[in-house]
Amino acid sequence: MSQNNQTTRVAVVSPDGKPLMPTTPARARKWIKLSKAIGLRNQVGVFYVQLLIEPSGCNIQEVVAGTDRGKAFTGIAFQTKLATIALFHACLPGFYKSKKTSKDRQSITGKMEKRTELRRTRRGQRINRKKPFNLRNHRQKRFSNRRQNKLPPSIKANRQMELRILSEISKILPISEIRDESCGGNTKQNGRGISPVTVGQEWFRAETYRIARVVEVDSFDTGKYRDQLGLIKEKKDKSKQSPETHANDAIALASSFFIQYKEFHTRKTHGHQWAGECVVTKAPFIVITRPKLFRRKLHQENFLLGGILKRQGGTITPFGLRSGDRVKTCRKGEIIRGWVGGFTNSGKTKNVSIYDHNWSRIGQFNPSSVKLIRRSSRLCVVA
Repeated sequence: MSQNNQTTRVAVVSPDGKPLMPTTPARARKWIKLSKAIGLRNQVGVFYVQLLIEPSGCNIQEVVAGTDRGKAFTGIAFQTKLATIALFHACLPGFYKSKKTSKDRQSITGKMEKRTELRRTRRGQRINRKKPFNLRNHRQKRFSNRRQNKLPPSIKANRQMELRILSEISKILPISEIRDESCGGNTKQNGRGISPVTVGQEWFRAETYRIARVVEVDSFDTGKYRDQLGLIKEKKDKSKQSPETHANDAIALASSFFIQYKEFHTRKTHGHQWAGECVVTKAPFIVITRPKLFRRKLHQENFLLGGILKRQGGTITPFGLRSGDRVKTCRKGEIIRGWVGGFTNSGKTKNVSIYDHNWSRIGQFNPSSVKLIRRSSRLCVVA
């Protein structure tokens, strides 16, 4: 059922912004050449065309999204009966993979732990421990912080990133259904309640119901759909940015709408067999990360000589750029594209730091040679 020699598809939007069925790249190029449409690219890096004339028809077929969720990475695929539209590999911000034994300080969990540590230090500095306990300067609570929503910030940030991808694609594709893999974690039978991952999954499904109908797929069934389509699974290194890690599983989840393993009976035999049709084709593979910025951390914790706290974090630079902006520059005749991650502005040195989508610094460049491509969307997208 998998035919990888088929062509990919390009999303199409009507003049008033209504998503239509995708078309072939050749037809999209013809429309652009004849001034019947213009080519655009949305915030998650998917190319699409918007018609400048009224479409000949508005009939749509089923476009199904599949989400294969992991702890640090998530795969999302958009599939029709005859083609694969787009594949995504989302690097989730809640738990960044790091070689360090401690949590990555640029992840949500690392930032929350550091915030707690600094807050407790400031509280301790206000207390005069020479006085009796009832006369010390203890700050009273301003509100009840025991709301018991049981959705940690790290889990919520991960689900929000997945939801943003689905929301952006729903503007250019008529998504009819979202197939979400069950993550387990319901341990009520053992008396330990529901895990935060399951709570985040239920929150995610409640939000995605605004886009399309959500159907849960058992995680034990993903493998048989993947094998039937002839897709490969990477099981050793889940951080590898390739379709084999998570995107192929997302295709398998979406294809469960079109193919089923059904039971059959005849006069002489009975059993199970595959029914339906689903063709997997080449599609754009897009890696999405988030800039690792300290938006509210304005200085480092340790003092320099003279009691000076060194600046750290923030999003504004004195050169007309902002942290997270997509920029380009040139070095030794080579064009370099990346994202602004910091700057230096001293009497001797003025430069801008540019990072790649994995937030590894490419280098520091003169601000006069750095040109703005696109303002920050709080995403780093590489197609």
